[in-house]
Amino acid sequence: MTRLVTARLVLRRARPDDLPAFHQIMGDPRAMRHWSTLPHADMQTTRQWLAPMLDSRTDFVITHQGRVIGKAGAWRLPEIGLILHPDHWGQGLGTEAMRAVIDHTFATSDLAALTVDIDPRNAASLALFRRLGFTETGRAARTFRLGDDWADSVYMALPRPA
Repeated sequence: MTRLVTARLVLRRARPDDLPAFHQIMGDPRAMRHWSTLPHADMQTTRQWLAPMLDSRTDFVITHQGRVIGKAGAWRLPEIGLILHPDHWGQGLGTEAMRAVIDHTFATSDLAALTVDIDPRNAASLALFRRLGFTETGRAARTFRLGDDWADSVYMALPRPA
């Protein structure tokens, strides 16, 4: 089982007992503000969301001090991303997790580049991926709908290091 270890984090594969922690994250409107779905209203929604992660080799559970605080990786390569519980925002943990995921993904694949799709209103995420070396490759309007609101997309890419 692949584990990625950084200075402050352990990134590991998902387990069924991660469900309550992920429901807390995925049910939080702050965490879900720029996610591709509305906050999870019930545990069954989170269970269905978690199910594919249990067999994934490209998604990682982010743990900090033994607690699940988010997810980083790819539900479908080459697109990567992350979500963190809001209590852990602004501490550099997202950047730390994504550096580990990026290094691991390039080391274990032959991808020419990794991509992200970010809501342009998500300034923190845009800044995080710029710090990691991603550059903007395009924009699109009204790419997905959340409830009654449309969201736009900023597309960014990070080429494989030379």
